[in-house]
Amino acid sequence: MTVTDVPVVAPRAAKPNRGRGRGPATRRQLTAWLFLAPSLIVLVAFTLYPMVQAVYLSFTNYNLIKAADFIGLDNYVELMNDPAFWNAFWNTVLYAVVVTPVTVVLALLFAVMLNQTFFGRTFVRTAIFLPFIVSLGIIAIAWSFLLDPNIGLLSYWLSGVGIVTEQGWLTDPRFAMPAVMMVGVWKFVGFYMVIYLAGLQSIPGDLYEAAKIDGTTALQRFRHVTLPLLSNQTLLVSVLALIATLQAFDQIYVMTRGGPYFKTETLVMLIYREGFQELRFGYASAISFVLLIFVFVLSIVQYGWLRRRAVTY
Repeated sequence: MTVTDVPVVAPRAAKPNRGRGRGPATRRQLTAWLFLAPSLIVLVAFTLYPMVQAVYLSFTNYNLIKAADFIGLDNYVELMNDPAFWNAFWNTVLYAVVVTPVTVVLALLFAVMLNQTFFGRTFVRTAIFLPFIVSLGIIAIAWSFLLDPNIGLLSYWLSGVGIVTEQGWLTDPRFAMPAVMMVGVWKFVGFYMVIYLAGLQSIPGDLYEAAKIDGTTALQRFRHVTLPLLSNQTLLVSVLALIATLQAFDQIYVMTRGGPYFKTETLVMLIYREGFQELRFGYASAISFVLLIFVFVLSIVQYGWLRRRAVTY
């Protein structure tokens, strides 16, 4: 027998080990879910379940005393014909329409100014940001003293320039809403300023140098370079500010309790009054669900309008 006569046996193809490649990936997924589990449990227990329960209660007449009876859309029909609901609704819209753009514009202006180098810049940044990390209830108490017509330092200063209210800022129907608006702006402007500062520091300096070479002024550079390249930050800040203003409660509750004459009662204040004072939890849940839809729709519209104007580089 010659060497060429030896039969050649082809090696058998190795069977793919399907379980071997999937094992590490499965373990990684399991590890990820285990890390996420505590947060998911808290989210479901304290956010998702209360939301579902509130939607259910909005179709009942639950009042904490007797068992809930299903009444269909009666709560929604009632709120559509309730003057208190429409008063709170328009107060909420007024608060959001004024506070949202004022806060966004002031945050942008502060960010542009504090992006420059000058002595004491860090102190000024900290002073503007500090109100955001303080409880809004504590801030509202402090502002209530400042605006007190008898002992308030701010009321004294304003009276010195001719701005006087005999009833007091928080008890005068003309000035109560502007007072709580001022506190809302003062509270959140520092947080939005930090977001804008981060955006400003990410803009390449070469763009400003090129604009200077072209002979542009500072205002033109702000309009044609800074604003377009901050569109993503403006989108984020605007949506956050709108949601925060539509949910305004803390400073209004502490400073005015929704008065005087319901001039500062927002939808969240109305939900609190109907739910925890009148014990009409079904009706309060219906109002909260309407507010949820209102916030969601406005956020989507705002996001879509600003997203089309976003600029990338």
